[in-house]
Amino acid sequence: MQAATPNRIAVPYRPEMIQLFPDFERTGPDSGLVPHDPASTAILRNMGLDVPSAVLCHYDFPHPPDKVPFEAQRQTTVLLTENMRAYVLNGLGTGKTACILWAYHYLRSLGMVRKMLVVAPLSSLRETWMRHVFEFLGQRIVATVLHGDRDFRLRELARPEVDVFVINPAGMKVIQKALDLRDDIDVLAIDELATYRNKSKRSRAMRTYAHRVKWVWGATGAPIPHAPTDVWEQAQIVTPWTVPKYFTHFRDELMFRVNQFKYKPKLGSKEKAYAALQPSVRYTLDDVTELPPYVSRRIEVPLGPLQERVYKAIKNEAFSMIEQNIVTAANAGVVLNKLLQISLGYVYDDKHRTIPLDNQQRLDAMLDIVEGHDGKAIVFTTFIHSLQGLSAALKSRDIEHAVVSGATPIRQRDKIFSDFQHTDRPPVLLAHPACMAHSLTLTRASLVLWFGPVPDLELYDQANARIRRVGQRQRQLFAHLQSTAQERNLYQQLIERQSYQLDLLAMFAER
Repeated sequence: MQAATPNRIAVPYRPEMIQLFPDFERTGPDSGLVPHDPASTAILRNMGLDVPSAVLCHYDFPHPPDKVPFEAQRQTTVLLTENMRAYVLNGLGTGKTACILWAYHYLRSLGMVRKMLVVAPLSSLRETWMRHVFEFLGQRIVATVLHGDRDFRLRELARPEVDVFVINPAGMKVIQKALDLRDDIDVLAIDELATYRNKSKRSRAMRTYAHRVKWVWGATGAPIPHAPTDVWEQAQIVTPWTVPKYFTHFRDELMFRVNQFKYKPKLGSKEKAYAALQPSVRYTLDDVTELPPYVSRRIEVPLGPLQERVYKAIKNEAFSMIEQNIVTAANAGVVLNKLLQISLGYVYDDKHRTIPLDNQQRLDAMLDIVEGHDGKAIVFTTFIHSLQGLSAALKSRDIEHAVVSGATPIRQRDKIFSDFQHTDRPPVLLAHPACMAHSLTLTRASLVLWFGPVPDLELYDQANARIRRVGQRQRQLFAHLQSTAQERNLYQQLIERQSYQLDLLAMFAER
């Protein structure tokens, strides 16, 4: 069945066609023309007709010359234009942002939607979303970032010419009342939907807002960073009818209790998690492009004598707590964090001052790897208070670098990211992964060095994906420094949780 004139399609004649399509145009005794858009496509398919997707027939997918849409992106756009609530579970670096913009722009051109609100991580508001609007849609739509003080956000929100508003999750709370009054914002796109996996006030507020918006799309390449039950809150926001009303019911369906602190997935939990996130699309980087190979290495570094003594003291204290049966989830987490801080060589005292330990061997390992690498590098450290020490070490060898932390103003961050990606300087980026983990393209780097492990699969995956994504033309090295059993165990847990998630996501690709 071929598309005929623009936005019309030839179909076999049936008597009910005239009732279903008042503007049905007879072209022969057994044929006619009907509108070809997502709504009419759904009707025709329900009648058993094999109708192609309207967006593939009538939309030109605007793009810069060097970013021709992949077939995976075209099919992702199909999903979004044909489903008012849907999930984009494409892997990291596969171009989800462009798909959301194309889908919105196409629906808007048909008069099916009016304005869109994009909720995205702070680090991606300008460098990812505004850059993509400019590169892919140019002057076709008007977009603005709602970031600043409350008055500025409200002024930008009130601009009648704006089509797309981009805001970070924390910013939603600041102007929630004003957003609730806007009935012309009928598309909600949530970038990195998995950040709403926890039962928090923020997640409940998003759930309430999403339920009153007509079109809701959730995008994430890592829907279950910790457990299959991570999908419950996400589904409550996008498709609440696909999960039980209460989390405990969902948890008991998917998990069994091991002890006071731990649940493990039951057989079949993957299938149930899959069923909760529908309709969805899933493509991986391998479906989109063939990237250069990468190498992942773990590098053993000895602790300094003082590090080792302090480490053993804290560890012995933890063993004593276990023997006395006074370990809770909270204090176990505190002990683990303290051990990880000691391994890195920077700890807090009781007055929140940073005390450096004798971690010169770990610093030397970092410096040797960075200096020996022929290309740009990103160094991640999982504790913000260690950034200053690592920066001083880089300066000691005259290694030019930029530092990004939660204290770095958003505009300064955007400039650092842009300079790193689009110019030769700086050659090294030193950062906490949470400050730059989402949606950024930093493919000028070919080395990611973890100064220590991060106990969060989502952060780990997202941070690594800054360099392993479309546009990467170099071989990549992912280096992991480790000194203790706890660090080795954490890296292994990341691998095991990642394996579970990849098994689940493979199902999305297959079905």
